[in-house]
Amino acid sequence: MKPASATTRRTPAHSDAAPALALYEQVKEHITRRIQSGEWPAGHRLPSEHELVAQFGISRMTANRALRELMDQGRVVRVAGVGSFVAEAKPQSTLLQIANIASEIRGRGHDYGFQLLAAERVAASPDVAVWMDVRMGESLVHCVCLHLEDGVPVQLEDRYVNPRLVPAFLEQDFSAMPPSEYLVRNVPFDQIEHLVDAVLPTPEQAERLAMDQAEPCLLLTRRTWARGQTITLVRCLHPASRYRLGSRLRNDGNQGLA
Repeated sequence: MKPASATTRRTPAHSDAAPALALYEQVKEHITRRIQSGEWPAGHRLPSEHELVAQFGISRMTANRALRELMDQGRVVRVAGVGSFVAEAKPQSTLLQIANIASEIRGRGHDYGFQLLAAERVAASPDVAVWMDVRMGESLVHCVCLHLEDGVPVQLEDRYVNPRLVPAFLEQDFSAMPPSEYLVRNVPFDQIEHLVDAVLPTPEQAERLAMDQAEPCLLLTRRTWARGQTITLVRCLHPASRYRLGSRLRNDGNQGLA
């Protein structure tokens, strides 16, 4: 009779599909597959580090790394002294087209809220004049809006509009239709530019977004043009923990959400 072998190191049932994966990556994939399949929905409690060690025959350090990286990717939330849980999916907005945030939020079955914080004529500052390709001091329309999902702020919109191209902009009832929706419906454009940066909010921005000033944000800067003239410059600030930006482009040129 052969002596009992040492404890066998076990791997996820699907590991034959990716034998070259490191042990912590195999555990991550095992958890990710169950999240993506819906077997483990948002809020589901994941196996503890101790349970992962026993299940896969791995070290505590390996189990910790797998859970930590899943947390960094936004798939898992870890609560000290309680455990690890499947995170709520972040809303995602497209980069390749001008998205209607109100429609996106309502499409998820959530309540959309909107606050117009400012709408006025201003003189173009040096920075804005460069972005808008106008003379410094030229009259522009400036508006600031806050968009909410289920009562939680998810986007702070800071917009400049060229009144020569949109002369009726300030005459609109923005309580009935937010500025972004009015522009998309009524002002044709032939060029669009999107830039995304990771930034920290100013104290005023953090207060408006009801977030900690040390929490990072995603800043989407968008410009649109018609016949070579800049129509609008808008900076949309999103708390990174509440929003995701991304797109998928098919090789036939059609665009869609990633």
